[in-house]
Amino acid sequence: MTRFIFITGGVVSSLGKGLSSAALGALLQARGFKVRLRKLDPYLNVDPGTMSPYQHGEVYVTDDGAETDLDLGHYERFTGVPSRRGDNVTTGRIYSTVIQKERRGDYLGGTVQVIPHVTDAIKDFIKADTADADFVLCEIGGTVGDIESLPFLEAIRQLGNELGRARALYVHLTLVPYIPSAGELKTKPTQHSVKELLGLGIQPDILLCRCDREIPADARRKIAQFCNLRESAVIPALDVDTIYQVPVAYHEQGFDSEVMRHFGLEVPAPDLANWRRTVERIRAPEGEVTIAIVGKYVGLKDAYKSLSEALGHGGIANNVRVHLNWIDSEVFEREDAVAWLDDVNGILVPGGFGERGTEGKIAAVRFARERKVPFFGICFGMQMAVIEASRTLAGLKGAGSTEFGPAEHPVVGLMTEWVRGNEVERRNAAGDLGGTMRLGAYPCVLAPGSQVREIYGADSISERHRHRYEVNINYKAQLEKVGLRFCGLSPDGELPEIVERPDHPWFIGVQFHPELKSKPFEPHPLFASFIGAAVEQSRLV
Repeated sequence: MTRFIFITGGVVSSLGKGLSSAALGALLQARGFKVRLRKLDPYLNVDPGTMSPYQHGEVYVTDDGAETDLDLGHYERFTGVPSRRGDNVTTGRIYSTVIQKERRGDYLGGTVQVIPHVTDAIKDFIKADTADADFVLCEIGGTVGDIESLPFLEAIRQLGNELGRARALYVHLTLVPYIPSAGELKTKPTQHSVKELLGLGIQPDILLCRCDREIPADARRKIAQFCNLRESAVIPALDVDTIYQVPVAYHEQGFDSEVMRHFGLEVPAPDLANWRRTVERIRAPEGEVTIAIVGKYVGLKDAYKSLSEALGHGGIANNVRVHLNWIDSEVFEREDAVAWLDDVNGILVPGGFGERGTEGKIAAVRFARERKVPFFGICFGMQMAVIEASRTLAGLKGAGSTEFGPAEHPVVGLMTEWVRGNEVERRNAAGDLGGTMRLGAYPCVLAPGSQVREIYGADSISERHRHRYEVNINYKAQLEKVGLRFCGLSPDGELPEIVERPDHPWFIGVQFHPELKSKPFEPHPLFASFIGAAVEQSRLV
């Protein structure tokens, strides 16, 4: 009997619904239950794939090729359950589905309305493919009171009635702010948020109250009284020093126990030893390293959320603290740019799109190669490493990417056709941007005797992709003559997936996004090795 938990947010955005959902999923999993986590986003985009990272943060890609909300990254990192295309839906996708049905005549000529047609489509999405889960956690994006969220809230209200209290639970995340001039916490925003939710027909069963300090017992009683809840159902969600402390903190506050009480379940307390060990290693490392991230979207850290987390996981694997030095790639187009990299122990050039900042990224690659600083190029970063080697070492002065226009030597170019499963997918430069990249998991064969083969401890791997342009295999021989080894290829040998430099302590570029598969208990081998190389470099300084 699958049970559904709906997580909503009130007062302000960015309170951490995604982390709260992921942490609860981890607690339920630690109690022996199978969980699935889903995100319902109220914006009209069909998916986040064409949205600016400054608008929405990173795009998280699943194995089956879906471009999704970054919260699905939290879900995977906290539970280890691989997300799927059916775990994230937007208003745009819901309306597209409804309109397609109307065009086909599925509604038999009836008037198509938000209720019941849109809400039924949302309910179908929530319930689809859940037979193997004990709990399905559905996070509703946005804030209660937003006009965009209304169809989703109405859908979960209906679903709660259909399922009954034995199978449905509502969690509401609110803010309890501290007013310094008054010297006290204020519960009124929470009361108003719950009132707004009640006006939509939803009585929350549990309140998560975000706060930067302890909530006194009388304040909890007041919230419980005005919001029609038991005091034990008002759970403080206090700020913590690391997100991996959240499951432990929620358990100590009784969050998962209250969920068990609601559903009438009696199971052993969760074993959180792994979480506690991870937090201890984060809080008491044996050393530290500094990694420079030379990117285009460094003004918003959420644009590289999985990347920063994966670097932290590499630190956990090596028992060191990883300091991240975020540097806008355009800085490296100035004369004094090298001063920004003098004191770092590793350089990482991440993914990105468009020409802006590319010359700066190429300059950072050259600095890492010449100074023997550990270098990690991811997706666009690998392409910049190929362009740098082509121009500087192979003498191909006109080397570039056709993403930026015609190039004398197109060492990076648009791949117009590729195979996924049994289907051939095609694209062209003038086509739609959304969903037209090489997306999802693809296999890669590792070269015998290569550094990456030793790091992975495997002959072949599968990693997630998100890009339109590929390194041109026709330049392989010229580039290998100048020391850039093509050590990972697609099974047919046509698509370069990994390059490395055997003459360098640690210089690896990958066409895929390994950060998407890294977890605190299972750091990705490339990130663990990269941070290990940075530790060695720090000892040489």
